Amino acid sequence: MTAPIRWLQDEIADRMLQKLDIVKLDVKNILVVPDFPGSHLNALTKRFPRAIIHSIAEEGVSQSQLWRKKAFSNLRTLFNANSSGSIAQYLSSGKFDLPDNSVDLVFSDLLLQDLADPKHFLSESWRILREGGLIVFSYLGPDTAKELRSLASAPFRLKNLRSPWDMHDMGDALMAERFSDPVMDMEYLTLDYEKPELLVADIEAMNLGVVVDASSLDPSLLPQKLTLEVVYGHAWALGKHLSKAQNNLAYIDLNQIGRKTR
Repeated sequence: MTAPIRWLQDEIADRMLQKLDIVKLDVKNILVVPDFPGSHLNALTKRFPRAIIHSIAEEGVSQSQLWRKKAFSNLRTLFNANSSGSIAQYLSSGKFDLPDNSVDLVFSDLLLQDLADPKHFLSESWRILREGGLIVFSYLGPDTAKELRSLASAPFRLKNLRSPWDMHDMGDALMAERFSDPVMDMEYLTLDYEKPELLVADIEAMNLGVVVDASSLDPSLLPQKLTLEVVYGHAWALGKHLSKAQNNLAYIDLNQIGRKTR
């Protein structure tokens, strides 16, 4: 995602927060990944006024930009915020710069479709979440930009989503990573365009394709709308003290077995 599509990230973040209205959660630490200068910062601070927000900055966004936005949105956010690196650092190391069992909420807006291995992201989220913590995310599903599939011509190079998982695939992945009670839902958003230049700009901003030869691209061949499949999900980190099952067998450490006393 890049700045031209920031309005979409803000809109989806707002919808994610609305879905949290029915969730009761005692939050002391939040990881926002990727974090960007958006309205979600103020909303999270109002929802969880005492929480410390850990930010993994989006590509192209500096920590100073985030700090300025936090100061402008809400001074409490500024003083209850920590830098946990950037998306580039996470992609390089495969690790969040946070200790085990250190956050209560992982909030991820429109990231998973750009990851080669979302299961690794889920595994890292499980690692840093405390017992009873929650992961909340959104991503673009496989039906996104279906109008562009007939445009694979020389001047326009389309990109496949790196992880074209539908919501059933993601639900299965959450269960495989030991998350509990996953809830998945999906909606279609349709973007209408008056100018082909705006369509092309959004396609590139969402990493869906790139124009390699603008002079030979015929605007009349471009669609006037773009469909986005937005997938939402959340799941709980419960039973973290239990051993992970392997080959349909659960291996239980002796230290997990206590003697019943009267």
